[in-house]
Amino acid sequence: MAETLVLGGGGIAGIAWTTGLLAGMADAGLEARAVDEIVGTSAGATVAAQLGSGLDLHVLFARQTEPDLQAAEIAAQVNLTTFARDIAAVLGEVDVHPPERRRSLGRFALDAETVTERERRAVVESRLPSHAWPSLGPELKIVAVDANSGEPRVFEKATGVGLVEAVAASCAVPGIWPPVTINGSRYVDGAVRSNTSADYALGASRVLVVAPLGNTELFPVEKTLDEAIEELRVSGAQVALVTPDAVSTEAIGTNPADPSTRKPAAEAGRMQGRDLKIEWSGA
Repeated sequence: MAETLVLGGGGIAGIAWTTGLLAGMADAGLEARAVDEIVGTSAGATVAAQLGSGLDLHVLFARQTEPDLQAAEIAAQVNLTTFARDIAAVLGEVDVHPPERRRSLGRFALDAETVTERERRAVVESRLPSHAWPSLGPELKIVAVDANSGEPRVFEKATGVGLVEAVAASCAVPGIWPPVTINGSRYVDGAVRSNTSADYALGASRVLVVAPLGNTELFPVEKTLDEAIEELRVSGAQVALVTPDAVSTEAIGTNPADPSTRKPAAEAGRMQGRDLKIEWSGA
């Protein structure tokens, strides 16, 4: 029975909360990464790569909560209550097709003033315990979007793209971080297409979706999370969705790009994970 773990976006706080959640599940005897593949988007791409390093989940948890082990993040302002409105202003009121919306966001990202690619790459490098694609364990699928064409791209070990580059591309939020150059093309955050990319799990018989921002989409998408989950169920998969509880939501806060959210978000996630009752639905 093919099983897939889907890890969605949610900024620095989302990385911490997801890591805490998975560590808490492990505390309770549930090993979420014992699957065939992991689909990671944005923050979820970072967690997927961290899981692929082979480090124990409790070590990964410590890397979120202990200052001496934390990544060298660059603080940014991403207000969840206003970000979608700001993006809508970038796109205008014209109801264009999803690929054109993604191209518009790509142009916006290419024109935006941000830190350099080199500076941003250093952050991603510091997040990842290993910079090589895993040779064992679940297959990793890292989702990004071509800034010029608007087409989604799924990076895997077989694509020959470096893991750091793939994760950096998947985390390149338009207007916040620079698009990432890979083989002459520029890539932006996979959340431009979907904050979870749950539909990329199509074909699996069981899918666990972890969504740090719940059903929230930061960008206009062609398929909502609810629609993607229904599509998976119709295909015959059992699906479960895990989102932050009230305590975790408060810990994540309204600016998930704030590095100070890491410890409280990770701790809230771990507490939630320990008590988690996964509810499967579908076939």
